[in-house]
Amino acid sequence: MPRAAELKKGQVVRYKDQMCIVRIIDVQNPSARGAATLYKVRFSTIPEGAKLEDRFKGDDQLPDVDLIRREVTYSYDDGEFMVFMDTEDYSQFPVSRDALGDQVLYISEDLQGALALLVDGNVVALELPSTIELTVVDTTPVIKGASAAARTKPATCNTGLVVQVPEYLATGEKIRVNVDEARYISRA
Repeated sequence: MPRAAELKKGQVVRYKDQMCIVRIIDVQNPSARGAATLYKVRFSTIPEGAKLEDRFKGDDQLPDVDLIRREVTYSYDDGEFMVFMDTEDYSQFPVSRDALGDQVLYISEDLQGALALLVDGNVVALELPSTIELTVVDTTPVIKGASAAARTKPATCNTGLVVQVPEYLATGEKIRVNVDEARYISRA
């Protein structure tokens, strides 16, 4: 059983009789003498995706969940389910769009580095890489004389995600997007 001080982002634990994946850990050091370091942890329940938040002392223990992480690639979408294929044994895992929630906006045909979290052979969650590449499919025309440090404009990507990009980017360009913040990073 891991202690709260040992938790890592992406780890799956059992909390309040539910499987939860750790999303954000905020360490708070109180200034009073003898005060214990507190860990504010944000969870997402699996597979519902509901958000939970609680504070723990460093020695508080949370039961770990026995799961398997398998690297997968996006295969196809049949409307209700998105199907992912294991890169080792080519087995397929259908995951409902509802279970993926907002992650659907980051899944494109050339997705690399995604991990499926399996419990008893069933996918309970999908772990995306921290940055992904998407293609800009709609944005306002390039403004002549725009610089890299200038203003931004909204751009719609091939998955439907809308991010703010620099004015010099045009439709059809590939960009890198930070998944955690839904923010433009650079050209791909």
